[in-house]
Amino acid sequence: MGDTAPTAGTMLASDFAALPDLIRAHARERGDKPALIFGDRVVTYAELDRTMDRIAFSLQRDGVKRGQAVAILGPNSLEYGLAFLGALRAGCVAAPLAPSATPEQLAAMVADCGAPILFHDAAHDIPVPVRKVALEHLDDWLGDGVPAPAAVTPEDPFNIIYSSGTTGTPKGIVQPHAMRWVHISRAPPGFGEAVTMVATPLYSNTTLVSFLPTLGWGGTVVLMAKFDAREYLTLAEKHRGSVTMLVPVQYQRLMADPEFDRFDLSSFMLKTCTSAPFSAALKADVLARWPGLLIEYYGMTEGGGTTILICNAHPDKLHTVGKPLDGHDIRLIDDEGREVPQGGIGEVVGRSGAMMSGYHGRSDATDAATWHDEAGNRFIRHGDIGRFDEDGFLTLLDRKKDLIISGGFNVYPSDIEAVLAQHPGVADCTVVGMPSEQWGETPVGFYVGSGEPAEILAWCNAKLGKTQRLTDLRRVDELPRNAIGKVLKRELRDLHS
Repeated sequence: MGDTAPTAGTMLASDFAALPDLIRAHARERGDKPALIFGDRVVTYAELDRTMDRIAFSLQRDGVKRGQAVAILGPNSLEYGLAFLGALRAGCVAAPLAPSATPEQLAAMVADCGAPILFHDAAHDIPVPVRKVALEHLDDWLGDGVPAPAAVTPEDPFNIIYSSGTTGTPKGIVQPHAMRWVHISRAPPGFGEAVTMVATPLYSNTTLVSFLPTLGWGGTVVLMAKFDAREYLTLAEKHRGSVTMLVPVQYQRLMADPEFDRFDLSSFMLKTCTSAPFSAALKADVLARWPGLLIEYYGMTEGGGTTILICNAHPDKLHTVGKPLDGHDIRLIDDEGREVPQGGIGEVVGRSGAMMSGYHGRSDATDAATWHDEAGNRFIRHGDIGRFDEDGFLTLLDRKKDLIISGGFNVYPSDIEAVLAQHPGVADCTVVGMPSEQWGETPVGFYVGSGEPAEILAWCNAKLGKTQRLTDLRRVDELPRNAIGKVLKRELRDLHS
């Protein structure tokens, strides 16, 4: 790194910069600044840069080639983040895996991505025929040599994110460096001074779209092993958190904490949300009680189109997910692939500079997720059903696969859930389609709360249209959710069918 080395500012103003190069520039310019904080441990940018070099050297020493996948398995930790970033420095492809998957699924994902090495924590030492490195003993594995240069192009794969399937082997979503550059370069001014609270898992794209830009701009990441509302509030106050990406169920738990209002959260400039339905009432509560901007993003791990709702500026649009970002083309199509007219309901498809390369080794699945317009432009099918209002704001109705067709009528679970959630005896709820001999499918509700099922069922059905009425309502201790807060409706169907 001589005097002619490019600065972070120069690279961020360019058409493309690789994240490992940005981190090296920050290490050169602000080496003493904290990059990662985990509990009482702090890693500065100089230390991060050096450790990434050591990991890259050790991977190359062990025969891992540029462009090969490096699998990582475990909960959030400093070592997890270092392994992810070190793999990128070696020109490899990070493949973070979800610990919630079964051992069989995990082994299949390691085989699918072709990773010759697996970093894992002690609790997830799965039997796979590849080299394994325990994250708790990362230092013992590291060498001290200088890695060979591994420059990347925008088209090269950055990471493989496996979809959150509940059966079978999840599909590997290949995201190129160009897609991650879009996420980094679109961060707002001042992001270099951000203190970003990360309380979702690093194997999730939800997490990476705030974790990676923070490091790309030279900010500080405060990493939590797992989410706990009171611990989050304590850490946010201690470290003067200014940026966070949370999922709706986390916002719900934070706002419900009886001590929420005593914590000093005045340092926050930006709070974002994505990944699951974010109710208008919850958005309004966050706006009223938590300082700073609140922004909801709607998009997919696969990329495509992204919408943005700046909640502070549009308090009358909190029921929507906002408008498409600049440069993002979002349209609605019918079952025959034809665009629907303005005001019509259709499946969301999107196109932008942030799009996956495809599903790893699954050209059939990639083709199924693709739609082309009349000009031949490639769009990604989001799988959601939505409608644009007269101001261009998108309202999501449901996942296409969750649409209930009862007696020939389309029934949207979200419409029923919105009514059900208004009952004072309901704390959390969802609606799924269950098989019916009479109607083909019929809506059945599940809820968490103190109210009696029969009373709530009668109350709810009195407020619904005839085709929307619930056949049954069942109380459960909790709704099954994945690590980023999405309700696993398939599990409810399987458990209660």
